[in-house]
Amino acid sequence: MHKQPPNLLVDVNGVGYELEAPMSTVYDLPQEGEPVSLYVHMVVREDAQLLFGFSEFRQREMFRILLKVNGVGPKVGLAILSTLGTGEFLQCVQNRDLAMLTRVPGIGKKTAERMILEMRDRLEVSDIDGSFDPPADDGGNAYRDAVSALLALGYNAREAEAAVEAVRATSESRDELIRNALKHLSR
Repeated sequence: MHKQPPNLLVDVNGVGYELEAPMSTVYDLPQEGEPVSLYVHMVVREDAQLLFGFSEFRQREMFRILLKVNGVGPKVGLAILSTLGTGEFLQCVQNRDLAMLTRVPGIGKKTAERMILEMRDRLEVSDIDGSFDPPADDGGNAYRDAVSALLALGYNAREAEAAVEAVRATSESRDELIRNALKHLSR
């Protein structure tokens, strides 16, 4: 691994992958040459395939939610997570703190207003009050994968988490968890 913030070069079995990451992730990384594990989001464009790396699952999920906001692209999403972090950003949305949001490079007053309006619709109260993290018990990976799958299908975080939690006890595998959660949501 080679760091040149905000860019990272990660060696995966002899293949180098270039990623961009928020500064909090860059600070969390081990020394160069040490093994590293990142949550990755890929953006495919007509002219490029871009990778974005995050040290925490929560950061990657917030980044994905930010990308759905009109006028917010990957660069602005990274700027938000680098400047404010997930928790502080959620507080800005909850408190409608335009002044704090406009401190982020690339965000003016109109973008901040639109972002607060759209994010309040996307994030439920449970997300804003700090329970955005999925439970991390022994079934945490399957839980996170199922929630991520539902988020990718367009469900909001509250719906996805509630559906997965509702069928968690009766589902044995990740695939079964996703299938049962979708059935639960279709009722």
